Amino acid sequence: MFIKQLSIFIENKAGRLQDMLAILKDNDINLASLSLADTSDYGVLRLLVSDPEKGKEVLKAAGVSCRTTDVLAIKMAHKVGQLQEVLGIICEAEINVEYMYALATGKDEASIVIKPSDIARAAEVLKKAGASFVTQEDLANI
Repeated sequence: MFIKQLSIFIENKAGRLQDMLAILKDNDINLASLSLADTSDYGVLRLLVSDPEKGKEVLKAAGVSCRTTDVLAIKMAHKVGQLQEVLGIICEAEINVEYMYALATGKDEASIVIKPSDIARAAEVLKKAGASFVTQEDLANI
């Protein structure tokens, strides 16, 4: 139920994002989703890719600081209020969401990627509430 996210620390300068994406493309690693947050000097690039272990390996071989992090990708219906309902389950369990971003998975479905403060407990309460999750295999087939 957990999926592996690549987290890359990059300089905030022109061409660095392009460089990271080129490394993945050149190694036949498909990008499923990304989030980029920056400050004046650096950025944190978070990626969901088809093969996170290979992605980490090729990025490190290119001298890129990269690590993997477990996250949850929760499938949701494409309807008003669905995100609020999912976050309400997490909030009721008193679990903090450290960050989140969207993952497009289909025409009638949306997904949200979250990094909760207690991933095992978040997965447990969401599963108990009937949530479905995107798997690593799903990402490999996007």
